[in-house]
Amino acid sequence: MLTPRILIVEDETITRNTLKSIFEAEGYDVFEATDGNQMHNVLSSEDIHLVIMDINLPGKNGLMLARELREDTNTALIFLTGRDNEVDKILGLEIGADDYITKPFNPRELAIRARNLLHRTMAEADKGHSDAVEFYRFNRWTLDINKRVLINPEGIEYKLPRSEFRAMLHFCENPGKIQTREDLLKKMTGRELKPQDRTVDVTIRRIRKHFEDHPDTPEIISTIHGEGYRFCGELE
Repeated sequence: MLTPRILIVEDETITRNTLKSIFEAEGYDVFEATDGNQMHNVLSSEDIHLVIMDINLPGKNGLMLARELREDTNTALIFLTGRDNEVDKILGLEIGADDYITKPFNPRELAIRARNLLHRTMAEADKGHSDAVEFYRFNRWTLDINKRVLINPEGIEYKLPRSEFRAMLHFCENPGKIQTREDLLKKMTGRELKPQDRTVDVTIRRIRKHFEDHPDTPEIISTIHGEGYRFCGELE
């Protein structure tokens, strides 16, 4: 596997240097940016595997930059957020961040989360899906595995952020089976579920919006109260 290439987008010098030291100690190639312009310059010239970005940046904040990032690429993204800022966490997940970690952060926890995310995303890029099915079709919808898009009955494509794609793929691979939040989070991010973690619920809500915009579609993902979620689509 290639040496991971990390881009740190952080305007605070001390935090940026701390992050750089953490990932250089992991053996990664580390690039730095203090704002959106520098971020785009690095992304245009380097093949970056993971962006770690603070939400509170000068000029365009991290949420705005994440939207721009998701328009062009599916690069892995971890947000740094304030400990008590639940709104930013949810917004970050809705935009398509793969994970978030709160300040002040535990260096070891951040390194492990980044390593797990990189292991999955880089392995997926190397392996692709040549040995797997290319499509899942259900209730006139299609999940295109290679393009990572959800296609509605009229042929309109919805590009899925990585967490949504992994959740949908896991559902399609396990139709009718109850998936706990713990199972889904592990599949989506590789980390363990913690109290008050809403990552799974936010992701399911985003997926459901695609189906809800098409009123003829029956319930595809049902909530099993006290247990988790179940894929109810009729696979062809």
